[in-house]
Amino acid sequence: MKESFGTPPAPAALAAKVRTLGPSMTRSMQRVAEAVAGDPAGCAALTVTGLAELTGTSEATVVRTARLLGYPGYRDLRLALAGLAAQQQSGRAPAITTDIAADDPIADVVAKLAYDEQQTLADTAAGLDTAQLGAAVTALAAARRTDVYGVGASGLVAQDLTQKLLRIGLVAHAHSDPHLAVTNAVQLRAGDVAIAITHSGSTGDVIEPLRVAFERGATTVAITGRPDGPVSQYADHVLTTSTARESELRPAAMSSRTGQLLVVDCLFVGVAQRTYETAAPALSASYEALAHRHRS
Repeated sequence: MKESFGTPPAPAALAAKVRTLGPSMTRSMQRVAEAVAGDPAGCAALTVTGLAELTGTSEATVVRTARLLGYPGYRDLRLALAGLAAQQQSGRAPAITTDIAADDPIADVVAKLAYDEQQTLADTAAGLDTAQLGAAVTALAAARRTDVYGVGASGLVAQDLTQKLLRIGLVAHAHSDPHLAVTNAVQLRAGDVAIAITHSGSTGDVIEPLRVAFERGATTVAITGRPDGPVSQYADHVLTTSTARESELRPAAMSSRTGQLLVVDCLFVGVAQRTYETAAPALSASYEALAHRHRS
């Protein structure tokens, strides 16, 4: 994963970054990340040596963790921790445990799922690289054709994006069959766009067609919860999603879908803005064509 230190993440994005990048960190780096996200005020008061001692790691590990989270050094991370602590003390609600038990009342299930969905959306928005998003929008708006790859729950998100693009007059196809995805990717060229949707970042059936599209010269985009995963090596633009914590009754397919749909909606609205003169009449025409089906 590329490190970028132009503008360190805002304090509000720190917890989201920890949740997103945590699974790809070494265990020692995870201890540092979990400590700063769990007690920003306490960690902000510690020197790099103090935090290393607290987490049973080394000063080098603390610095590497800070850099992986997007900060040039530990000093910048401490400033972010202080800002996050101030936000929490100003009245922000603390995190709550949202594991769903088999005997939970349905009202509790609704409340817990709603909280998790809100947190996932907030984390995805906080961690989304708007420069990468803007570049992807630019490519989509000018594309001769767009292919979107996804399997399982990600395949449903791929269909959602292509349906939206079709409604504003763009040529788009969703592919969940890996063989068809590759055979279609072979036809792509410069001026086309290929999008891979994979939470794990390592789904072979999605990576393979993206690789083919990349080698054919198409602009490639990855929507993934693991920006350091294998899919990123074939992506010109990486859009990172966050997910709620998984549990027995809330698998990854549920928690990843929410963030993916937010990114898809951002892409669609961005493209509709860029192509407004043609998108608006196309949306109006599709609405009129279907209106009679909604009349009783």
